[in-house]
Amino acid sequence: MATYNDLIKDNKVVMIEFFATWCPHCRRMEPVVEQVRELVGDSAKIYQLDIDKNSEAADNEQVTGTPTFILYANGKEVWRYSGEIDGNVLLQKIENVVAAV
Repeated sequence: MATYNDLIKDNKVVMIEFFATWCPHCRRMEPVVEQVRELVGDSAKIYQLDIDKNSEAADNEQVTGTPTFILYANGKEVWRYSGEIDGNVLLQKIENVVAAV
């Protein structure tokens, strides 16, 4: 199994979403994240980690709420957001980072 460090270095641009299956905000974000994943294609990797199954990574990344989105460029955190977010805003954040690396 890949480590968190492996995941964030899997591509030049990687977004990790920490979520919980019991979180209503996370459930509402599921189709949004799926659509964003389709739209960014191979230009960025998007991973979704259940905080209950990945509590060590969530603790290490100081995730205090769900959903939490963390965007990495070349393995370095460049943006973070907690809570529901408009899909277009999320897509724009990822596309801006892709264009910059």
